[in-house]
Amino acid sequence: MDTSPEPAAGRTSRAGGGHRVTVLLIDDQAIIGEAVRRMLAGEEDIEFHFCQDPAKAIQTAVEVKPTVILQDLVMPEIDGLTLVRFLRAHEATKEIPLIVLSSREEPVTKAEAFELGANDYLVKLPDRIELLARIRYHSQGYIRLLERNAVMKQLEEELRQAAEYVFKMLPAPLETGPVRARWSFVPSTSLGGDAFGYHWLDERHLAIYLIDVCGHGVGAALLSVSVMNVLRAKTLPNVDFHQPDQVLAGLNDSFPMEKHNDMFFTAWYGVYDRVERELAYASGGHPPALLFPAAADGSDPRELETKNLIIGGMPDMTFQKASVHLPGPARLYVYSDGVYEITDAAGKVWSYEEFVAFMKKPENPESTRLEQLFQHAVARNGSNRLDDDFSIVELDFE
Repeated sequence: MDTSPEPAAGRTSRAGGGHRVTVLLIDDQAIIGEAVRRMLAGEEDIEFHFCQDPAKAIQTAVEVKPTVILQDLVMPEIDGLTLVRFLRAHEATKEIPLIVLSSREEPVTKAEAFELGANDYLVKLPDRIELLARIRYHSQGYIRLLERNAVMKQLEEELRQAAEYVFKMLPAPLETGPVRARWSFVPSTSLGGDAFGYHWLDERHLAIYLIDVCGHGVGAALLSVSVMNVLRAKTLPNVDFHQPDQVLAGLNDSFPMEKHNDMFFTAWYGVYDRVERELAYASGGHPPALLFPAAADGSDPRELETKNLIIGGMPDMTFQKASVHLPGPARLYVYSDGVYEITDAAGKVWSYEEFVAFMKKPENPESTRLEQLFQHAVARNGSNRLDDDFSIVELDFE
């Protein structure tokens, strides 16, 4: 057989924006391999590989990394449809475009090939121009898929780093002192819209806060981190951070939703005076914090909430605050609505009243209240990935 390349006049125009096309032909007949090689010869963007032993098909594919595979359906050592199944089951070849070649136009065989994962079906040998067009078409699609996968992998890594940064900004537990604090935070996506913290404003006053930005993802996380940084650095202008109503008003003025991609947030902010044992607080569209006596006696909690609107919704709003005296040891829970708006398999949402009843129950000595709450949420939802961010802070006042 003449193995010289096709003359230049027989070449087709290059398509694909400069991407290299790598073709792997799997066929037991050397004459078919040579015929296809000659069809592709002279195409500068196409690199051709031939595998005559179907038992080595996957190994060869792993080595040459084709952007499209041509495969015969009739081979003596292995059924072609079985090989299609093997190629689709292997991690390295499962997404590579696969064009099956058959000596006959058989609708039943063609349907089975497509069902097993083939991308195209040609009766061999096809016209050269048609073969080149199909090879380039499928190869370009696969190259674009690889490019998208690479971008997604990079994006996932950046999201992982961003999520790690958010976690690092969360406060360390307070294990000793007049106030002990611990928390549980499980975002519903790689990046959530919840943020919380606590820090001493001075030797006497502890600030406690939790915000819940509408939505999830990068935008919500950026806004929540921005708000948290403002609260930690105390950079709101003309605001006394000992006064919860002033803090919410300052946040409302500094983060109008029209300047933050129409995103608003709810917030709970409190300041505990450890000398007077007074807890001042204000909430803006946020669920009430729950204040329990330290002894788990099953009594109803005091709901700490002020009837203020969401943060960022309207300019120049006045916010109300309130305060409560702690005559003895007490436990406070500050949380987002993601800890109780849990949907079960039947579509029923766990109510706020059911959540409060759960929090009143005595703790199981084998786990903490926060662990029990999350385990209940997961069991009710049937998934470790909840519909909303799960954020709750528990504080014990000695």
